[in-house]
Amino acid sequence: MSEPLIHESSLVEAGVYLGSGVKIWHFCHLDKGSYISDDTVLGQNVYIGKDVHIGKGCRIQNNVSVYSGVELEDYVFLGPSCVFTNVKTPRAFSLVGPSGFSKTLVKTGASIGANATIVCPRIIGAYSLVGAGSLVSKDVRDYELVYGNPAKHQGWVCKCGCKLEEDLHCKSCGANYIKTSSGLVPQTQEG
Repeated sequence: MSEPLIHESSLVEAGVYLGSGVKIWHFCHLDKGSYISDDTVLGQNVYIGKDVHIGKGCRIQNNVSVYSGVELEDYVFLGPSCVFTNVKTPRAFSLVGPSGFSKTLVKTGASIGANATIVCPRIIGAYSLVGAGSLVSKDVRDYELVYGNPAKHQGWVCKCGCKLEEDLHCKSCGANYIKTSSGLVPQTQEG
């Protein structure tokens, strides 16, 4: 078990949980009640909102704010300067409290590219891939590849990250998949 590494320029509020092997780089701010699981790395200038839960092995690149209402499961990758919203109709003169925050869940293994914007509320499926610069205004299914403005279905990706062939076979690692209503699932050797 290794102690968290926290750069001296970062602010970690009282009541923050930091798991083993967590690395927090320059100018980060972790608000009270946030939970950062083992082996997660926060790049420069990352903000983690109050009571946000970050799973193990996540990689959050520079200039990302993960606001209250957003949850990351394990092994999520957030590219530089990607954006999450947490209020559907924000007004400067009428601020909402935590009960008014919309929920966004980023499932295990999902990757969100640099400068992508995720409009709440949203579910970003397991092992899905959101292309850089995309505007995501609909849920993303498991293993789905989306990009564009607005982001649209552009195919499917393997757990290894490579785009799948039309028959849902990965040329890179040899995995095969089956389509379901929620996206793809890996095909077992028996299947």
